[in-house]
Amino acid sequence: MNIDTNTPDLDRAIGFTIPDKNARGRLVRLGPVIEEILAAHAYPPVIERLLGEALALTALLGSTLKDAGGQLTMQAQTQNGIVDLMVCDFKGGELRGYVQFDADKLGEGPDEPSLFALFGNGFLGITFDQATTGERYQGIVPLDGATLSEAAENYFFQSEQIPSLVRLNAGRRDDGAMVASGLFLQHLPEGEEGRDRIHTRLDHPEWQHVETLAATMGVDELGDPGIPLENLVWRLYNEEREVRTLSAVSLSRGCRCDAEYIGQVLAKFPESEREAMAENGVIGVDCAFCAKTFPVALESLKA
Repeated sequence: MNIDTNTPDLDRAIGFTIPDKNARGRLVRLGPVIEEILAAHAYPPVIERLLGEALALTALLGSTLKDAGGQLTMQAQTQNGIVDLMVCDFKGGELRGYVQFDADKLGEGPDEPSLFALFGNGFLGITFDQATTGERYQGIVPLDGATLSEAAENYFFQSEQIPSLVRLNAGRRDDGAMVASGLFLQHLPEGEEGRDRIHTRLDHPEWQHVETLAATMGVDELGDPGIPLENLVWRLYNEEREVRTLSAVSLSRGCRCDAEYIGQVLAKFPESEREAMAENGVIGVDCAFCAKTFPVALESLKA
């Protein structure tokens, strides 16, 4: 499992399991993907870090999808906070995300606003869409906790009742490059007859063991592109009898907006509604993810 390489390990997620401890986990580290997403916006540092952590979390969860066409969408909405809306999604290894925020409120607040200051009495919603079966699973919980990591842990505790550990970090390195990283660990139900299901026992010694070891992972090494993700797994759990690493998922920036797709969507509207949307014979469609406006001529939509 120990891998030595001179190539920076970025824009990749890996999974691992510890069979004897009924545990599974994932690690992710993002670099150029984050830079490309942020390049479409002029976010201040606080919002950059928030979106970086959110995209790392989205990659951690989205990369668990077994359905190649499946999609994970994470949305955080605010009530009287700095952030009005934050949306991230994952599909086929492609990530995208954006944040709508009140610049005046941000300027009036502290340099490092709390999660409550950012979102107020907000809510976190995570939706899994399975393309093959058409099934959809959605959970919505209050945005509780001091950090986005804690809010994610609360999400899994409330929606799935499975003990989980989430560590997220994002920031610019000394060379100015943006890196976002994350660790996600869960303890799975044993399901053996005559024994408690593990998710009802947060103090189970097996979970305490794997959680304690994972908590020793520092944000510096988690976000260090010079350390392969497989090496991090080995550092944490090299004394376990068996640790299995899963296939890695390569990550890229992806926005599914293009003129052809937008034209297909607009063509479904009645002609009268399309005319009401237009100005000087052109409908301008804004994409919040890539911060672009797509002009579509009314004439092009006529059958």
